[in-house]
Amino acid sequence: MDHAAETRAFLTSRRAGISPQEAGLPAHGTRRVPGLRRAEVAQLAGISVDYYARLERGDLSGVSDQVLDALIRALRLSEHDRTHLESLAHAAGMGHRRRHCSSPAATVRPNIQHLLDSMTGPAFVVNGCGDVLAANALGRILYAPMIESAGDTTPNHARFTFLDPGSRQFWGDWESAADNLVALLHAQAGRDPYDKGLTDLVADLSAHSQAFRTRWADHGILQFHQGAKVIQHPDAGLLHLSYETLDLPGDGLILFTYGAEPGSGSEDALRILASRAGEPDLAPGSAEPSPE
Repeated sequence: MDHAAETRAFLTSRRAGISPQEAGLPAHGTRRVPGLRRAEVAQLAGISVDYYARLERGDLSGVSDQVLDALIRALRLSEHDRTHLESLAHAAGMGHRRRHCSSPAATVRPNIQHLLDSMTGPAFVVNGCGDVLAANALGRILYAPMIESAGDTTPNHARFTFLDPGSRQFWGDWESAADNLVALLHAQAGRDPYDKGLTDLVADLSAHSQAFRTRWADHGILQFHQGAKVIQHPDAGLLHLSYETLDLPGDGLILFTYGAEPGSGSEDALRILASRAGEPDLAPGSAEPSPE
């Protein structure tokens, strides 16, 4: 990724999203563009206009924590946006020491696969680009449409969502899934702008998906550790699932696991899928679901 361009687009988009009235400033004259002017952001942050202009051009090298905090307050950044800006600043400081592009992990360690296989719910491991690098048997069945769509390549959440029309049926709330994926990719770009895999992925999606291009230009940021998903599975029907994530910092990967509300139809459906996967019952000692 172009770190300067990512920084510039992010700060510009956040400045455009705040009106002078929201910032407690008088609105003088006609404005050609929405939001605050650079001089107004500088005033709110207590820094010079020239210095803020340098930051917005994408040069965050050497920026202090105090200035970052002032920008966060001036631009009224959310917690996700704050983390992203701090990641961009950190990456700027690392720039001179990181000339070589990183590549996303292609495999997982055997111990991680053993951990996945020991889990009774659907579980899988992804890298920052959304590649599904490993899964347990139930995870593979749950994500069968995504895996089949990938063919001989590594399944990828974003490629499936934006390039396979079948994803609109698979994701029960496609718009939300698409928004979240792009926000997560932006967050990854902030953490590691030298990730060649991410650069190639964004270029490919931008070339082939208008829906992706529109969302990428919005610069939404999202970093989460739990939430809910709605999946329309071809064999199990509509599934309302919750998920939790676990960072694997030593590997730069993320472990996802899905679950369903106890006693719900989604839990019954997962049990049926588990039986087809040869997995143990999701709730040991409980009765098998009654046949329909």
